[in-house]
Amino acid sequence: MADFSQSGMIATLHHLGERSLESLESELVKWGGERPMSLVIPCLAAEMDGPALDGIIEELSLIPYLAEVIIGLDNAGQEDFLRAREFFGQLPQHHRIVWNDGPRLSLLEEDLRNHGLAPAEAGKGRNVWWCLGYFLASGRAQSVALHDADILTYDRSMVARLHYPIAHPTFGYAFAKGFYYRAAADGGQMNGRVTRLLVAPLLRALSLTFGRNDYLEFIDSFRYPLAGECAMDRNVAESIRIQSDWGLEIGVLSEVYRYHTGARICQVDVADVYDHKHQGLSPDDASMGLHKMSIDITKAMFKKLATSGVVMTAEGFHTLEATFLRSALDLIDSYNADAVLNGIRYDREEEEAMAKVFTHAVTRAARDYLDDPMESPFIPSWTRVDSQLPDLAENLAKAVEADNA
Repeated sequence: MADFSQSGMIATLHHLGERSLESLESELVKWGGERPMSLVIPCLAAEMDGPALDGIIEELSLIPYLAEVIIGLDNAGQEDFLRAREFFGQLPQHHRIVWNDGPRLSLLEEDLRNHGLAPAEAGKGRNVWWCLGYFLASGRAQSVALHDADILTYDRSMVARLHYPIAHPTFGYAFAKGFYYRAAADGGQMNGRVTRLLVAPLLRALSLTFGRNDYLEFIDSFRYPLAGECAMDRNVAESIRIQSDWGLEIGVLSEVYRYHTGARICQVDVADVYDHKHQGLSPDDASMGLHKMSIDITKAMFKKLATSGVVMTAEGFHTLEATFLRSALDLIDSYNADAVLNGIRYDREEEEAMAKVFTHAVTRAARDYLDDPMESPFIPSWTRVDSQLPDLAENLAKAVEADNA
């Protein structure tokens, strides 16, 4: 159920009534003439065999206002790419596949590497970065929305509600972050474990340990800071760096905070229930799964705090670790009560075990930060790339067009 509360540093756009999707789309069609809209979908080749993508394609085919759809294809050989061209060929909109592992983009990436501008590692961050580069190079649209390719509860209204705040001629928003209730597809289980059991208690613990901070309040204003769904205008897409590791979503928010005023940022309710594939916890291996994700997210927040003048020491991190676990356990009390009241499945013992794994992740992230506080997983912004390699955008557009020819 929706509410109308406005709290924190950014505007919250709720789902308050029963306005029809057709009404939203009719306005987006009208505005699209002046402000064309794009959609980026980062996708693994294996997701063509997954349970979600067929339904996503079916829904996307009904969207009348998109100027282009950009699919970022990862982990794909030649046969995978040819199959993807046929698979996504069902889309009636102008669409292009950015083949991240293909020979043409590999040559461009080698040129970037020679200039110290290449992504540090493969993954979703690199995928999104190349897609945003093509969005900027193609020049077909003024704004772009992003969502994942594994959403089991997908509805095309998500794209409309993401684009609406950016496309509206008088709102003035440059960046919109999606939020939703993360639950099993049947609505009977509370998901969103990393947001609930890592990010939420970490924000509390950081404030208690190191003091009030505008950046922490900014991140805490987002109801689902790890959502992969967002929309932005060209200026944002050009200016932000993309984080190549699991800290992608927190990294994007950190970059938006760095470059853009809060008055131009909002969050928007895009789904009543949201479910997608789940990463394993990997409690005994910090290089995999949610364990790795939690370390990368935590390090991203440490680095951003450091750049805002917060001094973090080994003694401070010892206090943070204890404060984090206490905050997580307190939140588990609240989650348990919420679940019981609503008749939702909730395994308190499992949640407490996960909170302890995340406590170890905070400890590991603190150690990594102290060992190398200057480490940066960010890929340079496209503004910086253009300044050093002014032909790269044109070459990227040509490479993608040649692949899709």
